[in-house]
Amino acid sequence: MSLWEYANPVKFLALSAKLQPFAWAAAAVGIGVGLIWGFFLTPEDYRQGASIKIIYIHVPAAWIAINAWIMMLVASLIWLVRRHHVSALAARAAAPVGLVMTVIGLLTGAIWGQPIWGTWWAWDPRLTSFLILFLFYLGYIALWEAVEDPDTAADLTSVLCLVGSVFALMSRYAVLFWSQGLHQGATLSLDKEENISDVFWQPLVLSIAGFTLLFLALVLYRTGTEIALRRARALTVRLESSD
Repeated sequence: MSLWEYANPVKFLALSAKLQPFAWAAAAVGIGVGLIWGFFLTPEDYRQGASIKIIYIHVPAAWIAINAWIMMLVASLIWLVRRHHVSALAARAAAPVGLVMTVIGLLTGAIWGQPIWGTWWAWDPRLTSFLILFLFYLGYIALWEAVEDPDTAADLTSVLCLVGSVFALMSRYAVLFWSQGLHQGATLSLDKEENISDVFWQPLVLSIAGFTLLFLALVLYRTGTEIALRRARALTVRLESSD
């Protein structure tokens, strides 16, 4: 079977119905265990104290905020090249989830930064690019709502997604292009020497996995909703034209 077969809304919805129960359950377990373990069963950091524990929300939220946009980029490229409506609707479905995660990342970052940096906000390269990414999320959602024709809206938002991807990548890799700024380096890295201590790392990985599965479940659910809404609009137009 080809992956492109699931561009068919009927097949996509059938697959989504099978995957969602597992995704919701696994997300609940991952987030629940990760947060309980991280907040209540890990020690305070010798420099940051109890404030270190906000990483179990901040890092997963920031991870999803950035990678949700990358997922939207892939889906948008599929729409532009192959014109599969499910891909465009999946990108649209992911945007509000990414927006909420971006807000969580900004708020928890401010709460974390105030006692550590002595300020709620700084025009740090990574923070600034993350804020711009938030604005792109707002613009993306607003553009979908502003354009009446769904195919035209999908085309315009796909182009916007291509541009916004620059800031999604900058949010992750800004420290490679500019000086470090206030924001710390990578919390998790393929280079084990740069990872935080295992006592914090293990529940953090579990929390990230839970947030990732939550994102998957939400996108599957919302994509199904977008497909249903598109069908309803098409039916309404057909009925109005027949009158």
